[in-house]
Amino acid sequence: MEGGSPPAAASSDYSYDAPDLRFFVFALFFIFGGVTSLNDIIIPKLKELFSLDHAEAMLVQTAFFLAYAIFSIPASALARRFGYMRTASIGLLVMTAGCLLFIPASSGATFPLFLMALFVLGAGITVVQVVTNPLISLLGKPQTAHSRLTFAQAFNSLGTTLFPLAGSALILGSLAHTDAASLRGAALDSYRAASSRAIVHAYLGLAVALILVAATVWSRRNRLAERPDRHVAMFAGFSLLSRLRFAGGTLCIFLYVGAEVSIGSVIVTYLMQPQVLGATARDAGNHVPFYWGGALLGRFVGAYVLTRVTPGKVLAAVATTAIALILISANNVGAIAAWSLLAIGLTNSIMFPTIFSLASEGLGARAAEGSGVIATAIVGGAIVPLLTGGLADASRSLSFALCVPALCYCLIALYGIYMARAATSG
Repeated sequence: MEGGSPPAAASSDYSYDAPDLRFFVFALFFIFGGVTSLNDIIIPKLKELFSLDHAEAMLVQTAFFLAYAIFSIPASALARRFGYMRTASIGLLVMTAGCLLFIPASSGATFPLFLMALFVLGAGITVVQVVTNPLISLLGKPQTAHSRLTFAQAFNSLGTTLFPLAGSALILGSLAHTDAASLRGAALDSYRAASSRAIVHAYLGLAVALILVAATVWSRRNRLAERPDRHVAMFAGFSLLSRLRFAGGTLCIFLYVGAEVSIGSVIVTYLMQPQVLGATARDAGNHVPFYWGGALLGRFVGAYVLTRVTPGKVLAAVATTAIALILISANNVGAIAAWSLLAIGLTNSIMFPTIFSLASEGLGARAAEGSGVIATAIVGGAIVPLLTGGLADASRSLSFALCVPALCYCLIALYGIYMARAATSG
């Protein structure tokens, strides 16, 4: 049957018994997580090539995550209109287009062209993520939705752990060989064009892989029993913000993504500081997978813990731990400063899936709408890093700038406490 809004979502206890679809959804989590994490590798590369300050370098994340604010609601409408699998295929093709745009960006060797490519790539990932979060909730029993989404997010973390390893070798390998600040005119333009080809090669490989995955997902487009909804009210989902738990969860997604992306974005520069590790760009880049790898480990463990402990309590505990780790890192030097910052990845592990499932609980037929609204809040990845970079420039201290993500984690902890009390009283 062509197109569709899943009637399954109308029932809170509906589930699809489709193990092969779960496999493809896990693969989608792996892909969009890995591609997103490459931003942490590109930032120091572009910062060096175009002599950017911290705030200007954070425009990479702003361009990428701005797509969530613009395309999440249309993506939700697409999912209800055409169905989950078809919409996922569309998102993968848009991601492919974004990867291919790195070719003219490299040829022109101008920073705005790279930002445009990242924006289109972010648009495609937005579409894929809006589809996958509610879909994985449907592919199993509603009672285990928290655990299942956390397990799926583990594959996201697997991508964010593996992709930076390859990206660091391909993109940062030659970063320190020439000082772009010492070049002028044609020599600088030539260096920028030559150096940016490493970025192009990485994203061309991704483009080929994405086309293959899109074709595979499209071949499974009729596996779900979906009905078309030809009268989609584009912005109806925002009415869900009148529900306190949904509104609070949406805000927390904004804060969580902003905090996670801010920390991930400064890791390379942070570890290169003489008082921390004094590492080279490539060596510092090789540490990025430890940050995302912590999230990978934590999500596998969290998938089990969430079957035993109230989600609100777990959320409050990990957010509080993240604040403690930031304080330890900001007030120490050397290995302690470095590894306490990297360990925040472990505390991040269960935040997104737990917040998402807490906010979405009981939405029923409005699950796709809710996913679209929540995904819009991922724009926190565009705004919070920019604030963090601006504070770093103003204070001339990356350590002091970490108070921005610390404040985000504080508000998330309060939401976790509120939801834990609501579960106890309810």
